[in-house]
Amino acid sequence: MTANKFTPSCPLPFGENETVQLAHGGGGRLMQQLIEGIFLPAFDNPLIRARHDGALISPGIEGLAFTTDSYVIHPLFFPGGDIGRLAVYGTVNDLAMCGARPQYLSAGFILEEGLPVSTLRRIVHAMKAAAEETGVQIVTGDTKVVDRGKGDGVFINTAGIGHLESARAVGPDQVQDGDVILLSGDIGRHGIAVMAVREGLAFETTIESDLAPLSALVLSLFEAGIAIHCLRDLTRGGLASALNEIAEAGSCVIQIEEAVIPVQEQIRGACEILGFDPLYVANEGRFIAFVPKKEAEKALNILRAHPLGATAADIGFIEKPSHGAPTVLMRSRIGSTRIVDRLSGEQLPRIC
Repeated sequence: MTANKFTPSCPLPFGENETVQLAHGGGGRLMQQLIEGIFLPAFDNPLIRARHDGALISPGIEGLAFTTDSYVIHPLFFPGGDIGRLAVYGTVNDLAMCGARPQYLSAGFILEEGLPVSTLRRIVHAMKAAAEETGVQIVTGDTKVVDRGKGDGVFINTAGIGHLESARAVGPDQVQDGDVILLSGDIGRHGIAVMAVREGLAFETTIESDLAPLSALVLSLFEAGIAIHCLRDLTRGGLASALNEIAEAGSCVIQIEEAVIPVQEQIRGACEILGFDPLYVANEGRFIAFVPKKEAEKALNILRAHPLGATAADIGFIEKPSHGAPTVLMRSRIGSTRIVDRLSGEQLPRIC
């Protein structure tokens, strides 16, 4: 669990006879309650309280960022990616969201008895290629084997360390009144790609995950001198959950425009058929950046100049009211305004 998944508000106690229920990922209200009621009271400290994608250790130039995450996706291979690349890219991306240049990773494998060695070899080779692509080294790890039927093939945990690229702190608590929210590209492809394979759904063309490493794109913003206040990747819980996390951590109101949020027509159609809202569907190659209004146009042009940011958009802004609860508001295509809240659970289970 990365630091952003510890999102304190009011701890919710659990009775001694209650059991852990499947909360379908990390972006829903059920998982939030588990974290606030169990993990945060036990582990509370200033680094976790920052509610970031990782811990900023000795912030500032050449300071360190540290993060970890676990990958339990099913199926192990899907259009546009696999669990191996996901494990490397996911941790690299979390470091990038901290404003860090990723450098070192660990890799822990939990293997189910009966997993074909050819499958494991394919996954490991995918991780090797992803590490070389992103310029990181996998320098330590661990392997465990569990009984048949207990591990769903393979689970992977990765942790990462990177050096911070900016003297400025980058995090949810740094957002400011008037900040513009930039979205790096179209949303919803990863979750729909995984669900289509899992459920045997056929569309006119194959939907591929947006799985991609984001560090080069993010670093291009820092290299251009953009005063980035906050970054957040749009994984479990999608855009809506990420915006709610930032609103709560930054004690602000976020205003977004539905009409400018890029969603491919095929994804929009698939969501309508399946009863999903693209705002809540997971992504693995998209992020939001909070930047000062005066630098928004420059930052947007930088994003659009990169292949991964070709469909980047300015989707809204931040307000810091003197009172009132943190809220995400969306102006719809027909001009009405609605609250974009967290879901009580996830739309799509185990897609990360």
